[in-house]
Amino acid sequence: MRTSPVWNPVQYGTYADERGRPYADLVGRVRAEDVRTVVDLGCGPGGLTVTLREVWPEATIVGVDNSPQMLEAAQQYTDDRLTFELGDVREWSAPAGSIDVIVTNATLQWVPEQVDLLPGFVNALRPGGWLAIQIPGNGNAPSHAILRELAATEPYAKYAKDTSLRPDVPGPAEYIDVLSAEGCVVDAWETTYFHVLQGDNAVLEWVKGTGARPVLQSLPDDLRVRFEAEYGARLAEAYPQRDYGTLLPFRRIFAVAQKKES
Repeated sequence: MRTSPVWNPVQYGTYADERGRPYADLVGRVRAEDVRTVVDLGCGPGGLTVTLREVWPEATIVGVDNSPQMLEAAQQYTDDRLTFELGDVREWSAPAGSIDVIVTNATLQWVPEQVDLLPGFVNALRPGGWLAIQIPGNGNAPSHAILRELAATEPYAKYAKDTSLRPDVPGPAEYIDVLSAEGCVVDAWETTYFHVLQGDNAVLEWVKGTGARPVLQSLPDDLRVRFEAEYGARLAEAYPQRDYGTLLPFRRIFAVAQKKES
């Protein structure tokens, strides 16, 4: 098992409704029937995974995450059909043809080798099974560009430069190419959500729970406070607060694939 990241479920849960919307849009495109086994890879604190009980009420659902903090938060949802377990998406496997639906939401963007994992996911599906993927595609947004630029300057660069770098992510066309080659019928698309966030310096609060987390955790306490202040000031300028809230455009990439029947 690889070293587990440190996540803060409370911070991650900020703007939970906005974070949950792509999950619902993703699952809504899965047309699976007679579903008995579902795996949610990168389930986080479980608040989205639990919604799958309503979609597939007869299924046994397993949420997998490599953060003990997230899994501790997820335990509140456990019942006889929904369980959670510690595991790394890069090391996860299941017997061939054993899973009806695999969902992985806002997880694979952290994995440089994610395309190499896709054949294993498809292999785990039964014929006719479904794989559903959603990842952020906003690596060039001001929130991330400012993060990389600031983390590469001293005194932060000594600790944070490498942690600000994110792997390139596939676009819809690459998902179609790779998953089609594995014997799937693929629907892939991208959407830019325009979230209206409430609260002071709302984009800072958003990214502290996700994209900025590795940088902030890499810094000593004194520099973390200084970095957050500088980063927050620049984000407030890039994403000004208006009378109705703060507008955050957020691009996301989706792929839903059904494994062909033998």
